[in-house]
Amino acid sequence: MSTVLSASAPTSFEIKSAQLPLVALLLKTADLGQLAEEMTQRYGDIPDFFDHDPLLVDLSPLQTGEQTDSLVDFPALVSLLRRFRLEPVAVRGGNDAQTAAAELAGLMPAQDATVQRSAAARTPEVPVQQAAPAAPAPAMAPAPTAPPSALVIDKPLRSGQQVYARGRDLVVLAMVNPGAEVIADGHIHVYAPLRGKAIAGARGNAEARIFAMSMDPELISIAGIYRTSDTPLPADVLGKPGQVRLMSGPEGDKLVIESLNP
Repeated sequence: MSTVLSASAPTSFEIKSAQLPLVALLLKTADLGQLAEEMTQRYGDIPDFFDHDPLLVDLSPLQTGEQTDSLVDFPALVSLLRRFRLEPVAVRGGNDAQTAAAELAGLMPAQDATVQRSAAARTPEVPVQQAAPAAPAPAMAPAPTAPPSALVIDKPLRSGQQVYARGRDLVVLAMVNPGAEVIADGHIHVYAPLRGKAIAGARGNAEARIFAMSMDPELISIAGIYRTSDTPLPADVLGKPGQVRLMSGPEGDKLVIESLNP
């Protein structure tokens, strides 16, 4: 026999489940001097790259190798990240001492939080250098109701010029000259020679890709994994239509560079 209980709803509030879009910082060193130097190199010339984004600090990289049990100056770390317009709100992956220290600095333990990883490798890979620290990766982001439109640039980009497509793809219809830089949180399409720098998945989107009608870049990067012109491109890609994508393998994330020629 079932029983029906009478109830009333409060008129002043409701409690609902919610998801908060976050970026995640995978902290690979407790040396905040090195972190500050490398973040300045990466984001120092893009002052509006972050817009007070809530941030999850992932300490799991510190739990292996020589970094095991490293002490992190969390008040200094929080201050450093806020200089780049990031708002640390939570921490995961640390040991008991690290988590306790993070809580004292105002961070909330979030051991159940997940961080996006790149897909498993399925094609031959091209060795690249590993950026340090890795570019932040989004976690727990809700699906958008409608995809944002791409930012379209129809004029050549000269040396020293920089274009950033925040939260969307970037389409360039003219040459990206040496010394110019194109950045997107999504994909980058260059329907002309790419001879400058191209950074796709800038906020950690490992599914982002770079496409160019003539691939001859100074630097290519996806989700913090990069390759410079110091390592020549394969002959079947250099100066020809190609694409760049990020894949994971036994030795870690790598860039895969493929020709688009039939």
